[in-house]
Amino acid sequence: MKGFDPKWKNFPDYILGITAEIWEGRGIATLHDYYAADIPVRSPGSVVSGNQGVIAATMATLAEFPDRRLLGEDVIWSGSPEEGMLSSHRILSTATHAGDGVYGNATGQKLVYRIIADCHAINNQINDEWLIRDQGAIVRQLGWDPKAYAADLIDREGGVEHCTPPFTPAIDIPGPYKGRGNDNEWGASYADILTRMMGADMAAIPACYDPACHLELPGGTTAHGHDAADRFWMGLRASFPNATFTIEHQIGRDDPDMVPRAAIRWGLHGLHDGWGSFGAPSGAEVYVMGISHAEFGPRGLRLEYVLFDETAIWKQIIMKTG
Repeated sequence: MKGFDPKWKNFPDYILGITAEIWEGRGIATLHDYYAADIPVRSPGSVVSGNQGVIAATMATLAEFPDRRLLGEDVIWSGSPEEGMLSSHRILSTATHAGDGVYGNATGQKLVYRIIADCHAINNQINDEWLIRDQGAIVRQLGWDPKAYAADLIDREGGVEHCTPPFTPAIDIPGPYKGRGNDNEWGASYADILTRMMGADMAAIPACYDPACHLELPGGTTAHGHDAADRFWMGLRASFPNATFTIEHQIGRDDPDMVPRAAIRWGLHGLHDGWGSFGAPSGAEVYVMGISHAEFGPRGLRLEYVLFDETAIWKQIIMKTG
């Protein structure tokens, strides 16, 4: 771990350790050191620059969810300490909605939801980030429909003309990380599966998924088997049948005591011109930022985690339709 504090034994230890230090340990001020001053942070709902914004958002989240815990399920990574490393960090978060905030007045509701953060780090500091939070799971547990929440958020932000625009490549802020991941076979295999499905080859599911596959999907949905995988991926692609699918970043890993696994960050960009998971075609231009993790077994893809922000997709649709 050249260039990193010697207390970190490896890169996953660094990612898991600083996350616990910042959140559970309340070391929010350490973000001045752990995050670059001008770091770009992209999420489906916005893109911001600078660690001051990260610090402010962290404090606002803890004010609304003071007992929030971030349970690190996995860190899938690529790169080297000398050239920089990219972590795809999957988190299961638990929290109680105990304070007023962006999700409305405190409800006392206990929440469970996932986040995946792709972070580039070098010299003991994170300087580039892509972050997806399962907003659909959060708002559903608070009694909202994702579409209704998106409409309410637009109103609270001053209407279509003044609301914060969701992330699209057009408003991206270039960061220092230019890598594409690694060429490990498991990352390549998962990228091929996603590319086939987004190319309307849904036969990839029975060919490549374990018949007993376990799926963790947006909205806090847990599902199993080929039919559930087909419904999910078909519903997404059918909503945006002519959109362009891109693999933005691709990692595969073979680690001791771990099953083969992969992390893919992907994009789907085009018009909402089909019937699918997002209702009647609206003609809205939509960008879907997605991150997926997969684990493989002897019968194929056995465990899949997929995240995108349903509320950000609905926001783009509503900004078009009113």
